[in-house]
Amino acid sequence: MKVSKIKSFDELPLFLNADLVAKTLGVAVSTAYELMHEKDFPAVRIGNRFLVPKEEFQAWIKMKTGGKCNG
Repeated sequence: MKVSKIKSFDELPLFLNADLVAKTLGVAVSTAYELMHEKDFPAVRIGNRFLVPKEEFQAWIKMKTGGKCNG
């Protein structure tokens, strides 16, 4: 299992790419891409890129963890 390299949500930019999603969650980039294609994941497609708004990403994590996110 990978360990997250991100210590707080304040460190993140306004929009995250797959690499930052992976680093934040402590998963492989391929897993981040899979998440970004799921219907309930807050990814926005801009051209060929998928980006994730930081605030929506934080809300998604809170929803998935039952509000136990300390960002």
